[in-house]
Amino acid sequence: MEPSGYPAWPDYRVDVRRVRNLVRVTHADRILGETTSALLVAEQDHGIAFYLPATDVRFDLLAPDRYTSRCPFKGTARYWRLADGPDLVAWEYHEPYLEVALLCDHVGFYQDRVRVEVGVADPSVSGQPYPTGSADAN
Repeated sequence: MEPSGYPAWPDYRVDVRRVRNLVRVTHADRILGETTSALLVAEQDHGIAFYLPATDVRFDLLAPDRYTSRCPFKGTARYWRLADGPDLVAWEYHEPYLEVALLCDHVGFYQDRVRVEVGVADPSVSGQPYPTGSADAN
């Protein structure tokens, strides 16, 4: 594996956070994946992306593609296309760099090629309703 780009660019940011919102990925009314354990990835100079755990992805509707690419901050990506079409719709980093190790066993989806829906987290705030009114200063 080629070395990570982080030593050369130590201020480059790839923020990876687990979210508990319902994230559903569809294409032509077929659910490609659905989870409440997605990763929200915000990378400097890129838009945000949601990655679903591989266990929550419908690989029976996808086919691996031969295309690969390398990101100096995430590693080597493998790609997936729809099983009945040529267009790439997803990717994964099988062996991501240590700095983004959470990406392992997760699949990202192109938001311009599939529909990514994000619902509310349940419970929204530890099961407690939002406070109303103002606090009493007594």
